[in-house]
Amino acid sequence: MSFLTLDRLDLAGKTVLVRGDLNVPMENGAVSDSTRIDRLIPTLQAILDKGGQPVVLSHFGRPKGRRVAEMSLKPVTEALQAALASDVRFAPDCIGEAAASVIAAAPGAVLLENLRFHAGEEADDPGFAADLAALGEIYVNDAFSAAHRAHASTHGLAKLLPAAAGLNMQAELEALESALGAPKRPVAAIVGGAKVSSKLSVLENLVGKVDLLIIGGGMANTFLFAKGVAIGKSLCEPDLAETARAIIAKAEAAGCAIALPTDASIAPDFGPRDDAEIVAIDAVPADQMILDIGPDSARDLAAQLQDCATLVWNGPLGAFEIAPFDQGTTAVAQTAAALSRAGNLISVAGGGDTVAALNHAGCLADFSYVSTAGGAFLEWMEGRELPGVAALQQ
Repeated sequence: MSFLTLDRLDLAGKTVLVRGDLNVPMENGAVSDSTRIDRLIPTLQAILDKGGQPVVLSHFGRPKGRRVAEMSLKPVTEALQAALASDVRFAPDCIGEAAASVIAAAPGAVLLENLRFHAGEEADDPGFAADLAALGEIYVNDAFSAAHRAHASTHGLAKLLPAAAGLNMQAELEALESALGAPKRPVAAIVGGAKVSSKLSVLENLVGKVDLLIIGGGMANTFLFAKGVAIGKSLCEPDLAETARAIIAKAEAAGCAIALPTDASIAPDFGPRDDAEIVAIDAVPADQMILDIGPDSARDLAAQLQDCATLVWNGPLGAFEIAPFDQGTTAVAQTAAALSRAGNLISVAGGGDTVAALNHAGCLADFSYVSTAGGAFLEWMEGRELPGVAALQQ
């Protein structure tokens, strides 16, 4: 992977346009989760330390090319300033004199108004990209979570100015390269979630890249059904049974082992319970639902991970939001975390539900790298080229 990084740039006296992702959750006009802000701070601080002026560009919500007051980035300024521990000025627009005058007058960092207030952003309009480029001298992309979109601020702008990856983008790309690009083997992938249909491209890509593919969550039921296993009234996509069989055959041809549950935690309906029945995977009653892998499956997966050098994880193994159906995901996550702490496993995870599940298991910090990107991480797992990354490599 070849792209410029901050340490190779002379930023002294330069205005640096930084594409961040400040599309953060808000409650009562205040930021309720600052994770994305926190990950942007090292890049902004590095630019300041090198004598540059960081000017932050971001989208917020989906205003569809119109000014929508409740989608203004202005309320984010206070949280960004607190995290940076330095003054941040807000500009009421992201192009033109309204932006340029604030940049010229500000002694330090600047946050520009929502990019998506202009239709040219999502259209990757060359004119809008040129208007953005006129505000700075160097472009830095630190928003991997937006890299799967060919928008003006992630794609077109990178062609108009010297372009580099920010520290968070660099860490993300290096972690992904170590996970699937040039990994230490054996490589395992855990793919969970509700439906095969939502991750079909992911599965088809991974069977040619990993040595062990662990399928969990509701999507495992479709594979079990495809193998002729009775799954009661569990969530399933029967119309994808033939597709599942094709993926199994492709995996066998590629030398990729597929791991499915051997036992399950079941209940008659989806909801919290004091206990749950554990049955062998071929003994699920017709009136019951599979809501988690069972303890034997968890122990078996933990043992298989002991022999792996790299793990990529996207999606929970069960309905982790509801006790006691969090036990399988938690047990496997804690094993992966322990192996990572010991230096025996490179573990890369991503996706909103995955991050929530690992956080619930108390082991988020122990993984080698956890991506906050949603769609971009999934498209990377599908093997697709990400426009925002490709633009940095040109």
